[in-house]
Amino acid sequence: MTALLEVEDLRVAYGKIEAVKGISFSVEAGQVVTLIGTNGAGKTTTLRTLSGLLKPSSGKVVFDGRPLGSVPAHKIVSLGLAHSPEGRHIFPRLTITENLQLGAFLRKDKAGIERDIQRAYDLFPILGERRKQAAGTLSGGEQQMLAMGRALMSQPKLLMLDEPSMGLSPIMMQKIMATIVELKAQGTTILLVEQNAQAALSLADRGHVMETGSIVLSGSGRDLLHDESVRKAYLGED
Repeated sequence: MTALLEVEDLRVAYGKIEAVKGISFSVEAGQVVTLIGTNGAGKTTTLRTLSGLLKPSSGKVVFDGRPLGSVPAHKIVSLGLAHSPEGRHIFPRLTITENLQLGAFLRKDKAGIERDIQRAYDLFPILGERRKQAAGTLSGGEQQMLAMGRALMSQPKLLMLDEPSMGLSPIMMQKIMATIVELKAQGTTILLVEQNAQAALSLADRGHVMETGSIVLSGSGRDLLHDESVRKAYLGED
């Protein structure tokens, strides 16, 4: 079975500093795969490269059977690879509905767009209740919901989530993680970058531990959750 996403010996540099040092991994359709690691491990750089915002210095990325080497970022979205970025980057002066509509900027099917906006409201009822409210007035957790909803508006085959729980209260973080589980149940394939290793590994099919630009450990989410070195380094256990 061919993976939906295949990353092979990917290297990314900022000037002379190599941030990603020859990583390889794959994501099968229907899976949740997580990249965990400390700040500076190269996780966000990896996602930004996969979505076309950064150009790799070498290596290969194949998505749904198509090499992405020379494909610009907006075309990558049209192929079905969506990115909900670290820091959310919602449009604060626009309403919730307008933010969601912008997530569908490549689409022409008005009925389908309206249906997917309603799907976002079904996933995140608070957004539906406040649909005419300026996005900048939402709490951090509500903005994260909006960022995820906006990414889903492009009807992605693969949804990349970068630090969705960052800065959120424990209750809001649980809501976001529960939504990831729900999206998986609906058939969405997800590549998750997350500093909360416990939460990420608990719901992931596979996980990869990154340190200083390299993948140092890979396995099922369950196996990594019970790996002694992972528990000491990332779960705060002795």
